[in-house]
Amino acid sequence: MKNTPPKIVCDKLCKTFVQKRTQLVPVLKDISLEVHEQEFLVILGPGQCGKTTLLRTIAGLETPTSGTITMNGKKLDGPTPDIGLVFQSYMLFPWKTVRQNVEIGLEVRGMEKDEVRKVSDHYLGMVGLHGFEDYYPHQLSGGMKQRVGIARAYSLNPQVMLLDEPFGQLDAQTRFFMEQETERIWQMDKRTMIFVTNNIDEALFLADRIVTMEDKLPGHVRSSYDVPLPRPRDTMDPAFLELRARITEEQKLTL
Repeated sequence: MKNTPPKIVCDKLCKTFVQKRTQLVPVLKDISLEVHEQEFLVILGPGQCGKTTLLRTIAGLETPTSGTITMNGKKLDGPTPDIGLVFQSYMLFPWKTVRQNVEIGLEVRGMEKDEVRKVSDHYLGMVGLHGFEDYYPHQLSGGMKQRVGIARAYSLNPQVMLLDEPFGQLDAQTRFFMEQETERIWQMDKRTMIFVTNNIDEALFLADRIVTMEDKLPGHVRSSYDVPLPRPRDTMDPAFLELRARITEEQKLTL
């Protein structure tokens, strides 16, 4: 994986917001980062450290103040169908069914009706939502809503998936279940993944590699850790706990 050219490259990325017309708020400073093909990269950091802005900038929803982002060696200048995004908020259309929420992007692309149904069936099955196709969002649990969002993003066949603290609104038990589901789905249909979280256990459970960010603005990369643990992972495995303790000590994260 790391012997091939990187999939995504952020080179000296900076982002400054303007507030009240004159006040400059630097949020990202000199972010240099490589993400490799089919790598599961987790960006770990506390709130208000710039990690969501970094993800939105990679997605093309924010324009860098300086620096560049390239994908497959080509500069990214805005949103692209090759990058899918799953938000912390569910972003579902409440008046549409589960199937309709998954299919809307396929229909916008002009895909034939039979192919739309085939694709949605595949990804609804992959995320475990067969039997719920005709439910509406208000009839679903938080975890099920997030699975709809994952199925919708996967259905558009992006090369890269960005997940912005997707389980932050879930209770602890549902969150752990969704972490297991995310790992299972990724193993079934490998994509390059960039996953943002403030939870160190979640990072260690999912990541091939963890990049930590400084705990203050402007955000910048602090450290990088390979996670050479076998999958599926046991959070009580001594090797898991040892790496957790090392990252915690070095980063002084609040658990």
